[in-house]
Parts: sequence; structure tokens; C-alpha cells
Amino acid sequence: MRGLAVLSIPLLGCYTLEPLGRAAPAPGTLVTFDINDAGRSALGGSMGPEIVQIDGRVLDTDSTDYVIGVSGVRFFGGGEQAWRGERVRIKPEYVRSTYERRLSKTRTVAFAAAGVAAAAYLVTRSLIGGGSVDVPVLCDTCGTAATLRIPRP
Repeated sequence: MRGLAVLSIPLLGCYTLEPLGRAAPAPGTLVTFDINDAGRSALGGSMGPEIVQIDGRVLDTDSTDYVIGVSGVRFFGGGEQAWRGERVRIKPEYVRSTYERRLSKTRTVAFAAAGVAAAAYLVTRSLIGGGSVDVPVLCDTCGTAATLRIPRP
């Protein structure tokens, strides 16, 4: 079980959001859209009220819309909702800012090193509680068995 946890640490990775500016994201790009007031009003019925951000993968772009496989949305007040890649059309005029989600190699390596160090620390420590061992001994004077407690090192 511990081995599985240690092996999965580097797979978690850390991502950063890089602004894309006015360039349209290419298909396959992981993006985060900040939604403006017009977008909140238009998308509120299908994606939820008070939507602030949409995360997903760009599936296609055409002259009028982005087609996104949505992985999650965020709302005012900090709420989040996970999605499973449902296709949603989003008009560019609904988007205030566009960010590309990129893997940060530096953060991923630092996180993996910290995870490996934590795992090494746990492996080198005894996870079994201390205590004592019961050793049966025979009482010479009474002829019955007794228990002698010997502390474990």
C-alpha cells in the first residue's frame, strides 16, 4: 500500500495558469476561462448560477464558438462542481480572460521530492507501537507458570 502511494506522488504534478491573451486556444489545449457578466447570464441556465470560471479541454474552435470538454466549474463564494468532459459551446464574448493550464516541471519535481522524503521518513520509523513481550516462566517455589514482562528495545 505504501509503495503505491509513493509511486503515485510524481504523477500528481503541479500546474500553472498562463494567460493566453487574445489568441484563440488550439484544440487539445487545457484551458480555464474567466466568465464575464454576459456569460454568467447566458450560461447560468445550463451550467449553474453565478458561474465564475470554466475548466476544460478545447475540443474545437470555429468562427463563432469554442467547443470545450468541461472538467469543472467554479462559482461565486468558492463552490466548485466537477464535470466529466461534457461538450459545451462557449461564445468568445462570454469570456473575460483565457488561461492555458501548463504542467510546471519545477513545482512537480519539488512536490515529488518532498513526497519521497516524507515516504522515506515514514519507512525508516517503526509504525508498530512499542510495548513488552510476555515470556512464560516456571515458578521454582510454587510449581506454577507465571508471566514475566520484558520491555522491547
